Order: sequence, then structure tokens, then C-alpha cells
Amino acid sequence: MIPPNILAFAQGYAKAWCSDVPERVAAFFAPDGSLKVNDGAPAVGRPAIAAVAQGFMTAFPDMLVSFDRLERKGERLHFHWTLTGTNTGPGGTGKFVRVSGYEDWRFAEGGLVAESLGHFDAAEYDRQLQHGA
Repeated sequence: MIPPNILAFAQGYAKAWCSDVPERVAAFFAPDGSLKVNDGAPAVGRPAIAAVAQGFMTAFPDMLVSFDRLERKGERLHFHWTLTGTNTGPGGTGKFVRVSGYEDWRFAEGGLVAESLGHFDAAEYDRQLQHGA
């Protein structure tokens, strides 16, 4: 089931990533939902999803995630985003990063995300961490 007000849902999700409160990100997922980033193992359940969000929030204290667009793919939606921020968290490089990607969403019956498959160019992200955008 796709939430009826998906535009507001997507905008709220992007704002949650900018909130510095990882539980706000996790609240967009069903209790047993999952978030997979590129080829990593999926984070299953809200506490695990919040931990993934916390990792990015810690690495990029000034992180902004913009909602770029939605794209329907059958019963799924692609949430396209751009992350910008300076890697000044513990052990950070101090470099500014700007990377775009998307999450491939499958929704649960209650209108929350059941599964998100995140994709971004990891090689470009790593390059920017070392040299800046």
C-alpha cells in the first residue's frame, strides 16, 4: 500500500534525516521494516534503522538531505535525494560531501516503509571524503 499523501511523506522523511534525531528517521518504517545501504547488510527494525541514521548524523553534524523527486516503479517508489555535509564527526576528514542517490521503497499495509534499498555512488562518496566535493 502506498500512503495517500506520499509527497508529504517524502518531504517529512527528508526532514527527519536533517533533524539530528535518528528515531525520527526510523519512525517512517514499519516496526519490522528494513533499510539496506548499497551492498551492506540490511538494518532490520526501528532500533537498527535509527543506528544507521545516527552513523550519518554523527559523521556529518551539518548534514542536509534534500528530497529531489519521487519516481513510481510498479508498486514501489524511488525516493531520490541529495545529501550535503561536512565530515567533521569523530575521525572525520573535514571534507565537504555532496552525493545523490535514491531509496527503492516497498510499503507495508499501514503506509510505512517495509523495505528500503538505498543506492548511491560509493566510489564518488569515498573520493569526496578524501578530497572534497
